[in-house]
Amino acid sequence: MNQENTEREEFISVINTLKGLSSTITDEQRKGLLQQAVQQHGFSVDEAKDILVASGLAVNETINYFEVLELSIEELQDQSDEQINTLVDEVHKRLYSASLRAGGLPRPDGRTQEQWRIVLNQARETLANPHKRLKHIAKIQNENLHYVDSTVNVDIISPKQDENPVDDPTALRVSIPEDMVLIPAGEFQMGNGSEKASDREKPAHTVYVDAFYMDKYPVTNQQFQMFLEANPLWCKSYKWQWLDPAKWHEWHKENPLSINRKFHDGDYLKKWKWNYYEQGTGDFPVTHVSWYAAMAYAEWVGKRLPTEAEWEKAARGGLTGQKYPWGNTLDSNKVHSGSDLSITNSVGKYPANNYGLYDMVGNVWEWCLDEYLHNYYASSPLQNPVAGVDMKEDFQFLINNYRLINTDRVLRGGTMFTSSKPSQTTTRWGGVPFITSIRASYSTKFLDSLSFSVIANIGFRCVKNIDIKSESD
Repeated sequence: MNQENTEREEFISVINTLKGLSSTITDEQRKGLLQQAVQQHGFSVDEAKDILVASGLAVNETINYFEVLELSIEELQDQSDEQINTLVDEVHKRLYSASLRAGGLPRPDGRTQEQWRIVLNQARETLANPHKRLKHIAKIQNENLHYVDSTVNVDIISPKQDENPVDDPTALRVSIPEDMVLIPAGEFQMGNGSEKASDREKPAHTVYVDAFYMDKYPVTNQQFQMFLEANPLWCKSYKWQWLDPAKWHEWHKENPLSINRKFHDGDYLKKWKWNYYEQGTGDFPVTHVSWYAAMAYAEWVGKRLPTEAEWEKAARGGLTGQKYPWGNTLDSNKVHSGSDLSITNSVGKYPANNYGLYDMVGNVWEWCLDEYLHNYYASSPLQNPVAGVDMKEDFQFLINNYRLINTDRVLRGGTMFTSSKPSQTTTRWGGVPFITSIRASYSTKFLDSLSFSVIANIGFRCVKNIDIKSESD
């Protein structure tokens, strides 16, 4: 199979994933797909449009979100943003719950209940955001339409063209950052409903996650060394192995250009020689990294760690109820895994999943943003869940004040402890944020008191929120 056919199949798999969630997509999603086709798969805009048309995926269904939530423009006119958000959330919750109770019953409009819940989520997101709400009202009042012609022209803007003006003042700029992929918004089945699954993975439940970008690969040694060169306060020091822990903080006051001892367990970057990785391993995932150091790196590159829900949605690659990112059957040709968990391999050596992500299982465990709560799934929110975070303000506080956090954090992916098999997409563990590897000395704290004589590597990858801007902004 030649490269062009491979790229076409990969792009079509992304389209099919979206079709599985909804028979139609918004204009913003269409532009994002065309952007991905041009930047990641090397198609021209016309070629990408032809593939979209042939796929049968309907584009540009513009819905009156006021009608969806059984509201009117008039009843919101004299209310504050806070009052509007409260009303929108209340109505959304009522309609969303009713849809869940309806189960698999078809709707009069032809949508499935799952498709309807996606529309409900889109309506809430649009009407709760003042800027999006005003644009939506303007479109309804000026055009007086429920649907927009699906032949609207799309301006594809590459990162190098972002500074150039676009003729169409309403064109949206959607550019996928380098070495990242777009994970589409939508619902997925999170968790594991199997009787053999661990309690921490139950119950299986439906979760909606907003669209986001995710790194194609785990962060590599070379990337992390660049971070250290720019941020010497996160470098390690030779002194650790000789210092009495009781005297370390006193020494650190006089020698501050190294990572603070409270942010690691003493094995930080253990495989490195001082602050330099081993020759020939630049494209290997960085290991022995604490959650604090991962958060610091993400902050430096203008990203963040993924939430646990984001991580699992991305790892599944659009597949439902499958054990691994590629399906249900273990295939050693698709994952780096083995009995020696301390050995890693270069990133991207094995095939990507349907979203274009590599090494989502195997190779290294990856830090997530969430607090690790053993039974979290029993009560987690249905939309954008983040354990340990109740409101948007809490989420931002966590990002801005991660150095103050001391509760356990979620770990995903990696390799199992008891065999050479890789983790499944639903496997979840947790650890205190200063650990740099998973090993026997920590097993009694968060591994059900089992005893292991292995060390499993911890690394991470980053995500980024999608910021879709109008040229008129």
